[in-house]
Amino acid sequence: MTLANIVSLLGGLGFFLFGMTLLSDGLKKIAGSKLEMILEKLTSTTFKSVLLGTVVTTAIQSSSATTVMVVGFVNSGIMKLANAIGIIMGANIGTTATGWILLLAGAEGGGISSSTIFAFVAFVGIILNFFCKKPNLKNIGMILLAFSILMNGMQTMSSAMSPLRSSPVFINFIAAVSNPIIALLVGAVFTAIIQSCSASIGILQAMSITGIIGYDVAIPMVVGMCIGACAPILISAIGANIHGKRTAFIYLYFNMFGAVVLLPLFYICHAFMHFDFMSQMATSMGIAVVNTIFNAATTFVLMPVPGVMEKIAVLTVKDKKGEEEEEYNLNMLDERFLEYPSIALEQSGRAIDLMIDASFKNFRKSTNLVENFNAEKYEKILAREERVDKIEDTLGAYLVRINKKELSEKETQTAAKYLACLTNLERISDHAVNIAELSKELAEKSLRFSDHAVKELNTCVEATMEIISLAQKSIQENSVETANMVEPLEEVIDIMTKECKSNHIQRVQAGNCTLELGFIFNDCLNNIERVASHCSNIAMAVLESANSNVHGHNHLKSIKEGVDNSYQHQLTNYAEKYYSKLMSIE
Repeated sequence: MTLANIVSLLGGLGFFLFGMTLLSDGLKKIAGSKLEMILEKLTSTTFKSVLLGTVVTTAIQSSSATTVMVVGFVNSGIMKLANAIGIIMGANIGTTATGWILLLAGAEGGGISSSTIFAFVAFVGIILNFFCKKPNLKNIGMILLAFSILMNGMQTMSSAMSPLRSSPVFINFIAAVSNPIIALLVGAVFTAIIQSCSASIGILQAMSITGIIGYDVAIPMVVGMCIGACAPILISAIGANIHGKRTAFIYLYFNMFGAVVLLPLFYICHAFMHFDFMSQMATSMGIAVVNTIFNAATTFVLMPVPGVMEKIAVLTVKDKKGEEEEEYNLNMLDERFLEYPSIALEQSGRAIDLMIDASFKNFRKSTNLVENFNAEKYEKILAREERVDKIEDTLGAYLVRINKKELSEKETQTAAKYLACLTNLERISDHAVNIAELSKELAEKSLRFSDHAVKELNTCVEATMEIISLAQKSIQENSVETANMVEPLEEVIDIMTKECKSNHIQRVQAGNCTLELGFIFNDCLNNIERVASHCSNIAMAVLESANSNVHGHNHLKSIKEGVDNSYQHQLTNYAEKYYSKLMSIE
């Protein structure tokens, strides 16, 4: 080969790998959360899981991507290991579609060359990507452009490799790897280096243009390439828990089974039956057929026994003692999902749910301590607060990393909503701890509020429990209607706390309450009022996420002063429900 051929080969390889990456990324963007979320909605049988894995991987053109997602799902606890096995099997079948697509690179017909067709495809792709405003059309344009780059890279590699058919060095190399074991190792190492089975299969198809690669070399090399594809999966599982590691090993064992069992069985049959094609030169189509048959045969044999594979994986990665539930919960924010923002945001929503439950539970428990302090319950509130802080730190950093990815407008709004809620939920838990500490102070000093003060405080707490319920529903159901109900109640709570403070000052002045109790009572009301305010902030984050024209305080001002009577109507209802009850306390 000349220097020009080598440069052409390297350039073609670069275009090929770049096109494959762009194609996979474009297809994943078109799929959005649909195909990715289907993986999370597990199926009931191994057959359905295999079919699911095949369809998803065919759609996004990457078995590594599918398997990495599955490892993340198992690692985070939202997918069981047994269900992951079928999807992994299907991913190996789905990835063979790339080899069939690459056959188009050598297709000719109708008097129009494939190069001309791919150039036209690239032109259409550029038009769509550069001049269309709709995200889906832009992504389709990127897919067409990536497809053209991929095919041109394939053709460039094939053309550059043509001189190899007469190269003594290349011929000697092929002779050296004619040993099935060496061919298998070469395929495994090469694929582990470029970290893509589809890409290595494509390169082998391009090499077949030389006409000197026989099926005796191609078949074990394809099997080795399937094994080498496990490298990025195993690397991605290094930081996973035992369940994630087991999933990665199942992917390895699936491909190792083909090499250790099916390949020797094939050669035994060949020794007795003397397959004629083994002496023939491999073609691009033949390599695609070999790849598909190998993965389909391995799946066919192993599909009836997923339990055996699971047991082997469990024996490989044994259980560790003392795995904490909290750590398990934080594993839902798996780094693997960062490459798939829709999944990462879905997991972030689950973490928000954990914070909601913990923060709001802390408020409920802390207000119960005011009249009946319990040291054990107090310690549980502090422990829950530490958990809230830890989730806030982890989720906050996770959302920042998500924001660095290329997000759709909807995903950007969702990430912003979660970041806003994150801070407010943490502050609600802080105020709950403040109330618990005030309750502890009351107990330690043997102090007690008057019956009148207790009734006032309980009425404020009752109203705050409702606003907490509304805030929780608005964020978890992304309900604009519920979010709009929060602000009127927050205004009523603000009025109520001010009224309670005024009443308590009068009790202190009348000598019915001590100044020390007055300070504690006032602090309790301040914390209740702040909790209601943070609930209002959460509702506002939901409204801003749903409507880009909504902007915080300006929106509140407009609805309070606007012609729409719904706000005033809700305000009146809440005032009658809680403020009237407060004023009727004797």
